Amino acid sequence: MTRDAAIARATEAFDSGAFLALLREAVAMPTESQAPGQEAALRAYLDAFIAPLVARLGFDAPKIFPNPDGVHGPFLIAERHEGADLPTVLIYGHGDTVRGYPEQWREGLGPWEIVVEGDRWYGRGTADNKGQHVLNLAALEQVIAARGGRLGFNVKLLIEMGEESGSPGLRPFCREQAEALRSDVLIASDGPRLNGERPTLFLGSRGAYNFELSLNLREGPHHSGNWGGLLRNPGTVLASAIASMVDARGSILVDALRPPPIPDGVRAALADIRVGEDPTAPTIDSDWGEPGLTPAERVFAWNTLEVLAFKTGDPDGPLNAVPPHAKATLQLRFVVGTDWQNLIRNVRAHLDAHGFPMIEVRPARAAEVFQATRLPVEDPWVEWALESIEASSGKKPALLPNLGGSLPNDAFSEILGLPTLWVPHSYPACRQHGPDEHMLASGTREGLAIMAGLFWDLGEAGPDILRRRKARA
Repeated sequence: MTRDAAIARATEAFDSGAFLALLREAVAMPTESQAPGQEAALRAYLDAFIAPLVARLGFDAPKIFPNPDGVHGPFLIAERHEGADLPTVLIYGHGDTVRGYPEQWREGLGPWEIVVEGDRWYGRGTADNKGQHVLNLAALEQVIAARGGRLGFNVKLLIEMGEESGSPGLRPFCREQAEALRSDVLIASDGPRLNGERPTLFLGSRGAYNFELSLNLREGPHHSGNWGGLLRNPGTVLASAIASMVDARGSILVDALRPPPIPDGVRAALADIRVGEDPTAPTIDSDWGEPGLTPAERVFAWNTLEVLAFKTGDPDGPLNAVPPHAKATLQLRFVVGTDWQNLIRNVRAHLDAHGFPMIEVRPARAAEVFQATRLPVEDPWVEWALESIEASSGKKPALLPNLGGSLPNDAFSEILGLPTLWVPHSYPACRQHGPDEHMLASGTREGLAIMAGLFWDLGEAGPDILRRRKARA
């Protein structure tokens, strides 16, 4: 059979309702990793849904492992091996979701049953992430059938059940199972496209580091009439300290928190990227952020320092008093090349140099640091994936050197040493993590075609790409 036939089989799985029926099974299984006491439900998704599905695709019997942290959801590894001389792709997804919150959904909708309304398929996990990894497996199945039971490459599958809790245990698990997960490339789907209409490829993600600034000056508040002008106000001091770190238009003032210059290849990739044009997007503030950069460069190629929370006194019932303390939580979103490992030390040095030695700085409690990752845009895998996606969709895909947000890509790129290709099937207004989460039927059908084409092309071109990468090393 041909590439076109494989894509036709994938789109027919959509048109016949077979894919929707499969996704209904997945969504009907509550897998809320953020809720306590969900261990059995999280395990059941792997045992009762994923294991039978991959058996149908010719995978060996999957293995389910407890989380190394002994608390959070388990992991599943499955393998489909065709030959030692063939490329091996690692496919990743997460089967857990955020809490369902059924009482918050619009009337007629709920988290654990897919409701179809026009182009929207509502249900918890449709966008994040059941719909995305089930789509990839469904496309894989059609390519296997189109090639008469073969792919032309090997596949390893990793499904985790704790991503919505911050992927606890994923990194040590990848270290422990490095041999079992050894592959040549990661192809995965999570997050949104640039917009609902444009297929997207991203190669990593920005990092994220949350930290706290706090100032405790005295016991209890003191009357502002009697003591104002005599007692240092912690809210004023903390606001001034923050203003010394990021200016009134959001530009970072601390050299150690700024990124290196934007590489030429990254700048070129972002030249045709337009952000904020989706009808549901907020209006971009044209005078906000680093001067001299395009909006796409600000969010995909630069660092941002955000104040996530600031508290002094009682905001809901302010007193006529000088408060005794103030606290703020800040977040640095950062790209590859940023010295995030020394963030606390560098912020401490900045505060001391600017007259704020009394302010404490520390990592936010229970904060998980997401490292910044980015596959070079010049990598042969990137050109191959872009050409494949365009051939299948008839659209020029958006190439994002990294996602503006953060995900645990460092587990794959840094620990397993893999080039990483992410092809998202969601879109910015999918309402993931909130009520009325949904995926677009049109994007789903197109996604099935894209992934079927990508997997077909991997069977054709995979060995050559490996040779080209080896020659470049």
